[in-house]
Amino acid sequence: MEFTKSLIKGKLIKRYKRFFVDVKLNDKIVTAHCPNTGSMKGLLDEGNEVYLLKNDNPKRKLKYSLEIIRAKNNLVGVNTHMANKIVNHGLSKNLIKEIRNCDIIKPEVFFNKETRFDFLVEKNKQKAFIEVKNVTLFRDKQTAEFPDAITSRGSKHLLALIDAIKKGYKSYLIFLVQIQNMKNFKIARDIDVDYYNNYLIAKKAGVNFLAYRCKINSKDIFIEKKLKILND
Repeated sequence: MEFTKSLIKGKLIKRYKRFFVDVKLNDKIVTAHCPNTGSMKGLLDEGNEVYLLKNDNPKRKLKYSLEIIRAKNNLVGVNTHMANKIVNHGLSKNLIKEIRNCDIIKPEVFFNKETRFDFLVEKNKQKAFIEVKNVTLFRDKQTAEFPDAITSRGSKHLLALIDAIKKGYKSYLIFLVQIQNMKNFKIARDIDVDYYNNYLIAKKAGVNFLAYRCKINSKDIFIEKKLKILND
């Protein structure tokens, strides 16, 4: 996925009220939109290098949005709205080896009245639901983790993926690691033990779990490499 414009480099001052970040750009301070409602654990140290995308829409109150943070020398894509676009690009370009050559790729499809999955794909008349989780947490140099906070919504999606299998669909959950240099992925059991337990239940039930790392720079972000899941 290419950014619509070149990103602008600045220094993080602070994030507040979930949706706002103050950033120093050269000799001025701007308030940018933070397109990530998660905890962003480990990413928000004052002085971290950040990359903003400028929007020229006159109706927008905030002219910049936060796209990338450099934390512990790794670029991290923090815009959760980009995750599905990156996976959609990966599916259409056959970058996810377990889900290649799909006949149909449909984004944002309702499974039931309460649950909407990120994608419905079909290959040789076999339909599969795909849920995407954006991953920005890393606490060592090689291992990305999810979640970065307790996620009851995430557990709900796991149970729904199990239900989809019972109804004849294949089910996939893709952990999209928008972090440079990661080699492994694992569930952060210490952060949300319920999610970890539901992950084990879902894995036993036949949900396919995949972790893919992105290649990240100030021009584009796209799927680069499959990671080993250490919980397996």
